Amino acid sequence: MPPKNAKAARPAYRCADCGHEVAKWVGRCPGCQAWGTIEEAAPARPALAKVSAGAPATPARPIAEVDLDSARAVSTGIGELDRVLGGGIVPGAVVLLAGEPGVGKSTLLLEVAHRWATNSARGPSLYVTGEESAGQVRLRAERTDSVHPQLFLGAESDLSAVLGHVDAVRPGLLIVDSVQTVQSPDAEGTPGGVTQVRAVTTALVALAKERGLPVVLVGHVTKDGAVAGPRVLEHLVDVVLHFEGDRHSALRMLRGVKNRFGPADEVGCFEQRDDGIAEVPDPSGLFINRQESVVDGTAVTVMVEGKRPLLVEVQALLMHTQMAMPRRSVSGLDSARVSMTLAVLGKHGKIPTSEYDVFAATVGGQKVGEPAADLAVALAIASSRKSKPLPPNLVVVGEVGLAGEIRRVNGVGRRLAEAARLGFDRALVPPDSGPLPKGVRATVVSNIGDALKIVR
Repeated sequence: MPPKNAKAARPAYRCADCGHEVAKWVGRCPGCQAWGTIEEAAPARPALAKVSAGAPATPARPIAEVDLDSARAVSTGIGELDRVLGGGIVPGAVVLLAGEPGVGKSTLLLEVAHRWATNSARGPSLYVTGEESAGQVRLRAERTDSVHPQLFLGAESDLSAVLGHVDAVRPGLLIVDSVQTVQSPDAEGTPGGVTQVRAVTTALVALAKERGLPVVLVGHVTKDGAVAGPRVLEHLVDVVLHFEGDRHSALRMLRGVKNRFGPADEVGCFEQRDDGIAEVPDPSGLFINRQESVVDGTAVTVMVEGKRPLLVEVQALLMHTQMAMPRRSVSGLDSARVSMTLAVLGKHGKIPTSEYDVFAATVGGQKVGEPAADLAVALAIASSRKSKPLPPNLVVVGEVGLAGEIRRVNGVGRRLAEAARLGFDRALVPPDSGPLPKGVRATVVSNIGDALKIVR
């Protein structure tokens, strides 16, 4: 019998989005400020005062004696995905792939499962879907030519059934689409909640480590673009990838956010087509428009996505206006940096734009946010204002400061090497750019006035 003065255990309340716990129910979560996400949960168990020692599963060994064969990366059959993963997928690794709805996550992973199944030495692949029926996935497989006898498909939303499929098929690769739709019978809450997502992910991670089975999980994203669910989800898995793309563009970018087996800043490029997702080993051609005759208002720069240099064409158009406040329209560029560049052009470049509507955009819909594109934006605007095109085969790299100076950017040599590979033999670069590749005639410009001489 408990003492009479002992207080009954008070129910705990937990946020379904961020996992923040409060003593009583409230309408708005104090942690993430979301409305209507507080749910009643079981009270937390008291921590044990002392943990007794137990027998280890495997004895500790010197690090030099640890076998490396079990950690060798296996190619997925898709080069751009292997690039981001660091050479391939490691046996026993758990990969979390997140992205907005409709970006092509399921199509990409169905292609991965098909490529894996075509190699009999790897074993079959198992694709478990909790969001679609088996017939819907089969239709997509027919459209993308991904049907194979060694690609097994299961439509399940119960974790026990998923584990049963794994025991029956004995796959070499497991794909779960998505982790938010799978429910564990041993955990409380609804599918997609904090408790359920944590329990399902923990069970699948344990399965992957126990059997050396590579597992790919599809994750939902919030309206801010972050991975939905508790933050611990990203700590449990080995690799976190983000699949990004604009609805109005066929280009898809696969970015590594976390990678325990390789670099975490690599980028893979894909193209959305009617027959599925195709990898793009050389995406620079998507962002530049090589015309036979040069036109004013265009400049080519080189941006760096992860470790990959990409050529991007910046276009600008100036139209005289009678409006008191001229229009500023920007697409694919940072509007704040474009406004700053216009101010620098008027103050230090003697090219006022207060009587002109300014339209600036990138070719192909690529988003450019790094300061290395400032000089290209300035020259594109000046070229349109003066109605004088830039010289052909010219690439421009440099950051523009508020004092009109051209600042150094990182990796100029690597950027120009990519430009030279695509046929550009002239360049405007900032001072102290380091060693430059052969075959490119580089002109050093220290301020915006020196750079504008090319359009005067």
